[in-house]
Amino acid sequence: MEYNCGFTDDNRWFRYRAAAIIVEDGCVLFAGNERDDYYYSIGGAVRMGETAEDAVKREVFEETGVHYEIDHLAVIHENFFNDNMGALKNMDCHEIALYFMMKSRGIKELNSNSFTQGVRENMYWIPISELDKYKAFPTFMKKNWIIRYLR
Repeated sequence: MEYNCGFTDDNRWFRYRAAAIIVEDGCVLFAGNERDDYYYSIGGAVRMGETAEDAVKREVFEETGVHYEIDHLAVIHENFFNDNMGALKNMDCHEIALYFMMKSRGIKELNSNSFTQGVRENMYWIPISELDKYKAFPTFMKKNWIIRYLR
């Protein structure tokens, strides 16, 4: 059995996460689903005994159906949030995430068949120049300069 690096204690939830920044043709890849009214980064929990690098490659493949290679560690992000829907409803959430810039493949073609908490995920290529028009997390990616800088 595989265990995620995280825990729940009463109404508190913590997770160690590895996430990807995938940029192709001026767009950055986000996930979304029918339950949540926002877009979110590609990635997920690091498992016990798994490196963050292996976790992000696994998560990217699970969510996109495509093997991406890591370019470099781009951002370490600590996030505190409260979810008002879904599996984390009424939970005080604390997440530490390592964001990796992935190497461009030169194409946007994906083979996604991903589910999160029982809900089908869809992949969305959002133009970097229009990110501020979307409810997308993490919000640091909405600063156009950050994506250009990280590349």
